[in-house]
Amino acid sequence: MTTVLITGGSGLIGMHLQKRLKERGYDVAILSRAEKQQKDIQTFTWDLEKNEIQKEALETADYIVHLAGVSIGEQRWTRKRKQEIIDSRVKTGELIHRKIKEQNTELRAFISASAIGYYGTITSDKIFTETDLPASDFLGETCRQWEKMTDDFKDLEIRTVKIRTGVVLTKQGGALSKMATPLKLGLGSAIGSGKQYLPWIHIKDLCDIYIKAIEDSQIEGAYNAVAPDHKTNKEFIRTLARVLKRPLWFPNIPAIIMKLMFGKMSGILLEGSRISSAKLKEKGYTFLFPDLESALEDVYRK
Repeated sequence: MTTVLITGGSGLIGMHLQKRLKERGYDVAILSRAEKQQKDIQTFTWDLEKNEIQKEALETADYIVHLAGVSIGEQRWTRKRKQEIIDSRVKTGELIHRKIKEQNTELRAFISASAIGYYGTITSDKIFTETDLPASDFLGETCRQWEKMTDDFKDLEIRTVKIRTGVVLTKQGGALSKMATPLKLGLGSAIGSGKQYLPWIHIKDLCDIYIKAIEDSQIEGAYNAVAPDHKTNKEFIRTLARVLKRPLWFPNIPAIIMKLMFGKMSGILLEGSRISSAKLKEKGYTFLFPDLESALEDVYRK
């Protein structure tokens, strides 16, 4: 049976992907700092500081999905936090690369998360595609290093895929729950100008894109994992309010308030451009939820 090893397997995306892979008949294992075992999921340990990965983890893996990384939105972006964000993504991948080389592991593909932050925190009329260069701001530089680490696996003749992900829609947590909470309290509103775009994707589509990256050997390089339905922040909040059947009458939250609350991190809320998913569709992927309303209806369906 084919085994998929997931880093960051206990995170929001990892938990959903585990379930989807099991449904498809895969063996699933995760790399974790803790030895706690999950039911039906083999857990292997790793330690970045000690430069260690449990040997059996790589010996049994046919594919690796690299989702490890601390949240970019949980804390203010101090210098220390910025380094943690980068190291938790890049150095963990570099450790896997070293160990695969040392153990001479035969791996069919290394598939890594990335983010639409690759294109930077900017609002423009441009529709960004995978051929665009990374931005020079913090998120752009983070994604550049993240993806460079992924490309290093090509030196080992391993197929590599980079999934540049937008805002993931799921009821279990993440950005959507934070946006929905004030709406449920009757306090929801758009942010800043409201004209910035908010590229999004349903969790089921995201998991299926990872599965396509595993199963389709023609999938290689970078892909934007965003739905084809481009919505501004204002349009997104209005649609969410309609699905939740909540009023939306508060004025937009001024940009200055967001900057005071979140510092430089506010840029991910106040800026945003359209991102193309045409490359995925050209490879034959059909979105389960191509429009926002149907995606939100599915998330909040009882």
